[in-house]
Formats: sequence, structure tokens, C-alpha cells
Amino acid sequence: QVQLAESGGGLVQAGESLTLSCGVSENIFNFNAVTWYRQAPGMERELVARINVGGTITYGDSVKGRFTISRSGAENTVYLQMNSLKPEDTARYYCNATISSRQFWGQGTQVTVSS
Repeated sequence: QVQLAESGGGLVQAGESLTLSCGVSENIFNFNAVTWYRQAPGMERELVARINVGGTITYGDSVKGRFTISRSGAENTVYLQMNSLKPEDTARYYCNATISSRQFWGQGTQVTVSS
């Protein structure tokens, strides 16, 4: 069973940075894509950033220019560098990996940005 483990969340002030990590139990290049999502209470889940097997990257409109997704094949880890954080970035951040029609999720890591 594929396992994903997010880490790196925490409480920061507006304008600060955080880097989230998504450790994957298998070779990340086995997956069609690895995606960071976030969900705040009472809100719909939102795509934050995606990197596909070929390296194509997609960002949600609200994070473009502030967040950067990257990966390390050697470490089977996908990172999310978050700069210039805003209170509206407060959410639980989840890592998702897809292969064919199957999806795998981590438990999430909480990011809280104070104003």
C-alpha cells in the first residue's frame, strides 16, 4: 500500500515562509502526478500545486508567484516552498499521488498564518 506522509506545517506570521514535505513510500516517478491540496474549515478542497511525471507544474491561481513545488527522486519526496504567506493560506495541506485511476492521500499537515 502506498503511503504518503506530510510534514513541515506550523504556525507562522504573515510574510514568513514554510516548506512542506511529502514523503512517498514508492518511487515518485511511478505516479502520474503528485499534487498538494489544501482545505480550510468550511471551504472546498483547493489545488495548490501539481507536478506530473514529466515535470510539468501547475499552480493554483491564489499561490502563483509565492509557492514553488519541487521534487527529489533520490528522497522520494515532493516539496512545497511557501513564501510570503498570508492568513488566507491557513488550511490543512494534503499530498496526493495518482497512478492510473488510483489516488493516494496523506493525513495532511496544518499550516496556520497569523496576521
